[in-house]
Amino acid sequence: MAQVQVQPQAPVSGASAVAANGGGVGQFPSTSLYVGDLETNVTDSQLFDLFSQVGHVLFVRVCRDMNTRRSLGYAYVNFGNPMDAMRALDVLNFTPLNNKPIRIMYSNRDPSARKSGTANIFIKNLDKAIDNKALQETFSAFGTILSCKVATDPSGQSKGYGFVQFDREEAAQNAIEGLNGMLLNDKQVYVGPFLRKHERENSFFKTKFNNVFVKNLSNSTTEEDLTRIFGEYGKMTSVVVMREADGKSKCFGFVNFENPDDAALAVQELNGKKFDDKEWFLGRAQKKAEREQELKVRFEQSMKETADKFQGANLYLKNLDDSIGDEKLKELFSVFGTITSYKVMRDPNGISRGSGFVAFSTPEEASRALSG
Repeated sequence: MAQVQVQPQAPVSGASAVAANGGGVGQFPSTSLYVGDLETNVTDSQLFDLFSQVGHVLFVRVCRDMNTRRSLGYAYVNFGNPMDAMRALDVLNFTPLNNKPIRIMYSNRDPSARKSGTANIFIKNLDKAIDNKALQETFSAFGTILSCKVATDPSGQSKGYGFVQFDREEAAQNAIEGLNGMLLNDKQVYVGPFLRKHERENSFFKTKFNNVFVKNLSNSTTEEDLTRIFGEYGKMTSVVVMREADGKSKCFGFVNFENPDDAALAVQELNGKKFDDKEWFLGRAQKKAEREQELKVRFEQSMKETADKFQGANLYLKNLDDSIGDEKLKELFSVFGTITSYKVMRDPNGISRGSGFVAFSTPEEASRALSG
């Protein structure tokens, strides 16, 4: 495991439904765990054997694609009592399984905290040697961590940023105040609140910049046109339309303002406006490396938002009557919401195993099915 050096720097018709998620963390002790970052070949039996070492396991399920049956990279494990679940989280988190460390967190049925992003922080400029466990150990000094992850590329190498979610907003704020700007393994890190898409877009206008990038120009748009249009917002120091070697417009350009407030106003007023039947896109001009890094971060945060959104939308079912097939299962649960997938598990001879699962489009619909 990587070490971190911190240095100061100035029931239905014969069926009983069991949630794939335990009780909300902070409300009732949870017996259900979410296990992520699974290697694609990890099986239910492997997880059962691993987690049975620390307590009595009720059930294990690796979530799979309905069509290909390929692992989706995560699973749910339910224990008989919350103390066993707590022990598993403490002892087994980041344990290598098939040579890939697993990531464990409480499975929270209540989606409100995940959706709000409360107590969720973002860390960037991490040393590549800092892994999930090292990050968790560093931030655990500030409070109870619900989830911790360093973003990695397909080869498992750190991308230099990660996410930590605490159980309380106060702990997240203390972590930001305590570690933002500090040196971790001789690299100064940024630690701040995790921003969802609309929040990131709104924060754009708080960033000071002078150089404006404008694209989707018509072929006939010239520097004189840009000077005339942008000149209404303030004094400019340069205007250019980018062109090919033969002089043909590349349909994008740059406008540099003397005052950053004028640049921000121009972006706010002109972004999305149509000129010559072309809808312009305006933004802060960035260097190539900066654009690539921002796109990577946006993609990773978008993936995290998607995972948060659908976590808790799956129900595991057991004690199903032999007469219940896939379509009957769908019929029984469709009254509670939109079903995205459903399946009765069968043995190789096609005989029902008495278990299955139903996935809803939202966690709220899954909760409604449980209470219904």
